[in-house]
Amino acid sequence: MLRLAESYGGRPPDELPMLFQRILQNAIRDYYRRSKVRSTWTTLLSSFSSDEDDSDPLETLPTNPEDNRFATPHDHLLQSQTLGIIEKEIEQLPPRQREAFVLRYWEELDIAETAAIMGCSSGSVKTHCSRATHALATALKAKGIEL
Repeated sequence: MLRLAESYGGRPPDELPMLFQRILQNAIRDYYRRSKVRSTWTTLLSSFSSDEDDSDPLETLPTNPEDNRFATPHDHLLQSQTLGIIEKEIEQLPPRQREAFVLRYWEELDIAETAAIMGCSSGSVKTHCSRATHALATALKAKGIEL
């Protein structure tokens, strides 16, 4: 009923029963299609696990030890210190550059979303991000950090 009211509220009353019937049929089909896809993936993933354990099937897949770049405590310490330096340098940026940089690269928003949040054009977002990354690169290079 909500779909009918939202999309077809301006239609003549004699068309509404047919439209409602079609919307209802499509909703039922969509529901069953989704449940079929879900059951297919559940069945496929359940083949990875045995009946004895209730663990997550994705956790039973083998992992590549080379994927862990920071395997030693020393590497982990260096990474955390570098992130601390980067955060301090981000705090030193002008407010608009900092806002654009954080929204784009840490919050992972696209240019249009960032522009809408900042209330500016997408070109301004690109300019602020470019200036921020160049300023950060210069500051980090001065401290001997190259990423």
